[in-house]
Amino acid sequence: MLSWLLRSLPRFPLGRTWRPLNFSNPNFGRISANQIVEEEALPDYIASRYYPTRIGEIIKDRYQVVGKLGYGTTSTVWLARDINCRSYVTLKIFIKAASMGKQLDDELKMYQRIDRASKHPGRNAIRSLLDSFHIDGPEDKHHCLVHPPLFESVWEFLHRNPVQRLHIKANNIMFELADNSVFTKFEEDELQNPSPRKELDGRSIYLSRELEMIPGKLGAPVLCDFGSAMLGDVEHLEDVQPDIYRAPEVILEAPWWYSIDIWNVGCMIWNIFEGGSLFTGHDPEFQTYRSRAHLAEMINLLGPHPPSLLARAKQSQKFFSDSGEFREAGLLQDLTPLDQRETTLEGEDKESFLRMMRRKLQWEPEKRSSAQELAEDEWICRQID
Repeated sequence: MLSWLLRSLPRFPLGRTWRPLNFSNPNFGRISANQIVEEEALPDYIASRYYPTRIGEIIKDRYQVVGKLGYGTTSTVWLARDINCRSYVTLKIFIKAASMGKQLDDELKMYQRIDRASKHPGRNAIRSLLDSFHIDGPEDKHHCLVHPPLFESVWEFLHRNPVQRLHIKANNIMFELADNSVFTKFEEDELQNPSPRKELDGRSIYLSRELEMIPGKLGAPVLCDFGSAMLGDVEHLEDVQPDIYRAPEVILEAPWWYSIDIWNVGCMIWNIFEGGSLFTGHDPEFQTYRSRAHLAEMINLLGPHPPSLLARAKQSQKFFSDSGEFREAGLLQDLTPLDQRETTLEGEDKESFLRMMRRKLQWEPEKRSSAQELAEDEWICRQID
């Protein structure tokens, strides 16, 4: 109880509340109505689905919108001031409820399950939910999730700071920040130099503003975005991974559980550390991702598939003959194992890195190491130290 109280203190009003700020500076850039910007460029964009958020508005008599952080197919994301608790938060405002279906309900249930596991040692590595409520929009209600503000995703950070060796995937992992100075700077910039915007049909579409990195203020990585999360303690057959991170059992529709995350992490670490994807699934005939091309790349990298995996897969006949031969032999190339793909390390550094990768990238899920075992891996421990 004491530990919960200490974690919750920033959420209780402490002394006087913040006064709302005046964001009515008229000196903002005006974008032509003919120019497509931000969420308008998304496929199937319909303006009326989005809540018409305005910088400076106060939501729920508590959260004052400071500026736009980003957008997606189902939501827009904003930095806000919690005027009751004198702190900064992130508001994730979803498209109207009728367009969301049950996806949001699933995400909320996952956060509730996470909250029940508050004593788990990994809890601090997962983004928390501070508040949840509905906003009345012009046509329907919009759900809003309130989170502690984070900096940017690992993927965005690496693209802004390219290195030679540097979704679970990299754009679902974000960095904490050590103090509020980054958000204070964001607020001051918005007050003095308001975000450019497009005014159309009574709503404003703002350009997103980046948080500016301050040296030494980057905190620990945090796992976030649970809209597609599923419980892993029961078997599943659903296709839940981004294409290039799909595990063999997901492609073949064999039962899967937690071990697909181990495969995910292996692909993500390679992507971050090596600066390129381990698998692309690019099919030269169709010029896009195809499962058959992805399986061919796995065979080229890991060698022949085990019959035991095909025996429990619904889609084995689609890709393999009765004798186990890959039906798309034209996509196969000479075997190129991991040690030939890795070209930036030498000696024991290379060997320990490859041992770690092989513990994750196994055809058979049961042969992959567990998360607990990998926490003690020598290469991973060296990176943490």
